[in-house]
Amino acid sequence: MSQPASAPAPAPPRHAWLTLGGAFATFTVSASMMHAYTVFLLAFIGDFHWTRAEASLGYSVSQMVSGFGSPLVGLLVDRIGTRRMVLLGGALLTVGLLGTARADALWQVILLYGVVMTMGANCLGLVVFVPLISRLFLRRRGTAIAIAQSANGLGRAISAPLAQWVINLAGWRNAYLAQAAVMAVLLVPMGWMFRGTEPGGRHAAPAPAPGLRQWTLAQAVRTPHFWLLFTVYLCTGLGSFFVSLHQIAFAVDRGFDPLYAAFVLGSGALLATPGIIATGALSDVIGREISAIIAYAVSILGVVFALFITGPSDHLLLWLHACFFGVTWGARGPAITAKTADLFPGPNLGAILGAITIGTGIGSGLGSWGAGLIFDLSGSYRLAFLLSIAAYLVGCVAFWALRRPPA
Repeated sequence: MSQPASAPAPAPPRHAWLTLGGAFATFTVSASMMHAYTVFLLAFIGDFHWTRAEASLGYSVSQMVSGFGSPLVGLLVDRIGTRRMVLLGGALLTVGLLGTARADALWQVILLYGVVMTMGANCLGLVVFVPLISRLFLRRRGTAIAIAQSANGLGRAISAPLAQWVINLAGWRNAYLAQAAVMAVLLVPMGWMFRGTEPGGRHAAPAPAPGLRQWTLAQAVRTPHFWLLFTVYLCTGLGSFFVSLHQIAFAVDRGFDPLYAAFVLGSGALLATPGIIATGALSDVIGREISAIIAYAVSILGVVFALFITGPSDHLLLWLHACFFGVTWGARGPAITAKTADLFPGPNLGAILGAITIGTGIGSGLGSWGAGLIFDLSGSYRLAFLLSIAAYLVGCVAFWALRRPPA
């Protein structure tokens, strides 16, 4: 369960809600840019004749860079504030999108998408927003983090059908140029939403309540809870990305039309927005552990439905897979992130969360690339989906072990 507060937390001020809305909007934009890779995967295979493993490398490297770059992002946001990180991230994303539109080799996609765009997206992601939000919303921390994180699901839902439509209409290179134009136009408004959030600014998060231990990264690393959280992040990344990157490719292999598959899976991903918010709110009521385990169970059921799809006549199974896997895609995030803030409060939360997020990068990178490799070797995603289920089960066990706070 969450650590009890010593006194009732005050209601969040008006600017806290505006900050939360800005985080949601900004994260939606960056997530839609990054998750569109699932659609571009088939375009790359068609144009460059790469194998599934090769085409997955850009995404796999992206997840690794995201994880290993998170500690740096966490340290920076603790020092220079949210607004400057958002402006930096938007600029990097714009440059990466423009460059990827001109790419004609695998190493270029890996560098531009896997490194440049990913570091930009990291500056527009949860590691930047959570330290601010967790101190602005003490009483409903899980709910607030869930609202911010639900933008990830909304971005994923928007990106698949929209990117597939633009690719069909104008080609994948023009689709990247269109994304770059959108990012460039939104850069300044996104920065404006976080004015005054720099350290010492008028809208900066208040200092943690007196009496709470102010954890440092060095202290946190010496607790078993840090490594249990690391394991949870690792297994969640493995479980999710053994499936998510290759969902459209899997559906097309089973005989479904690409645009129809993108629509179905995008519709399922749209459910992640209410799913994440509901799971985060539930974690404030029944505890982080139970909330996360329920989300794991629903995700496992979604993967099971995919295992039974054999051909294009299995429309119901495809919809069930999309909805059950989609509604809990990212739903564990608020519980895990709020649990991290519960266990390790203080001004160094960004650095601690960034270090733990390395686990997500490793798991997501290995999962997305491993699923492609498994397909290249076996001609099927079946083993990858079974490994997804196994990873989710290990994540359940690790999360349950976090019930008591560290000494």
